[in-house]
Amino acid sequence: MFAPKYVFLVILILTVTNIYSQFTLDAELRPRFEYRHGYKNLFPDNTEPAAFVSQRTRLNFSYKTEKLHFYLSPQDVRVWGDVPQLNVADENGFSLHQAWADVVMVPDLSLKIGRQEIVYDDQRFFGNVGWAQQGRSHDAAILKYEPSFLKLHFGAAYNQDGEALTGNILKTNTYKSLQYVWLDKDWEKLSASFLFLNNGLQYIDETDKSKNDTRYSQTAGLHLNANLSKFNFASNLYYQFGNDVANNDLSAYLLSLEANYSALENLRIGIGAELQSGNDYGAPANGENKAFNPLYGTNHKFNGFMDYFYVGNHINNVGLVDFYGNVKYAFTKKSNVYLALHQFFAAAEIDDNTSKVLGFEVDLVTSFKTSNFTGIQAGYSHFFISKGIEILKNNFDGNTNNWAWVMVTIDPALFTWKKPEIENNNQ
Repeated sequence: MFAPKYVFLVILILTVTNIYSQFTLDAELRPRFEYRHGYKNLFPDNTEPAAFVSQRTRLNFSYKTEKLHFYLSPQDVRVWGDVPQLNVADENGFSLHQAWADVVMVPDLSLKIGRQEIVYDDQRFFGNVGWAQQGRSHDAAILKYEPSFLKLHFGAAYNQDGEALTGNILKTNTYKSLQYVWLDKDWEKLSASFLFLNNGLQYIDETDKSKNDTRYSQTAGLHLNANLSKFNFASNLYYQFGNDVANNDLSAYLLSLEANYSALENLRIGIGAELQSGNDYGAPANGENKAFNPLYGTNHKFNGFMDYFYVGNHINNVGLVDFYGNVKYAFTKKSNVYLALHQFFAAAEIDDNTSKVLGFEVDLVTSFKTSNFTGIQAGYSHFFISKGIEILKNNFDGNTNNWAWVMVTIDPALFTWKKPEIENNNQ
């Protein structure tokens, strides 16, 4: 399933591990069956629901010394049946998810460079999108200063379609460039982080190439987390400004507050609310865009598992208000059940005659660990529609909208080696 060059790389690493302080090799096989009858969009008339099995396969190589951490993660993502049984040369779905090195330059200062996941805080703005089989990773460089009392990261990326002799126009569906600063500080019962992102998107004018340029927006935000006895509180506050890719002036925000209570050792209850600003009537007007965009967050984690909002959709729209509650109960250390309820509203006007109510969603997930390296999860979600969501999705058929899935995750540690005289480091 993996290309021969990576098999050769595995053999090479295994033959030279005696010069490293620590080497690990682990794997992940994750098939998932899904039944989609209104997932991500309202179900239309005269169509059949979708049912399929997707699969992610990864091999993760990691070795560390006192001055270096090198990581390689090739992956194959496919749907069962999208490759013929007698396929001769299979390039379908194969990619390099991560390939990076973290080099210690001086004590507390390191440079992490290469293709990598960028994950911060609760993944509201930067996340690895672990639910998606392909995941998200960036080609970036991150300078990290991490003394014992704080963490300070500066990250930068610049994207191009390929090597060229002239021109810098990016046509790949990604950002052109970004730069960010992330600062994190922990206290006994409180942690706080600050993020500032300068995000550049490529604008292409097909009729006048002289107008092609990179348009930048800025996002500044705080993430707060407090632990008080049996209570945990978390909050996000973000503000976006600058220009969107259409050159509208951007002025948007996200506010959220969540509280979790550990009622019993095996029972957790949570409530929360989130507001993402939007545009009246679902589009920027008069050169101003008021719709917040969570950009590179793990958006499947928020605003309902059926992904009606901000998962490749609902951008530059009416925004969102999400009031939610959830309960997680653990039967044993290896099994639990999770129930979440979401009531959605538009943050801006849908039209002059329609309520802002966007619908109600129920998510139910159960998890069970059969061994240290095998877990099974299953979920069912149901979306109860309103007139507002019908207008936004341009579907008035009134069908039932639900989604069900079962996923098996097998992630064994295949090989671990550590030089006896060298202890683990904190890289």
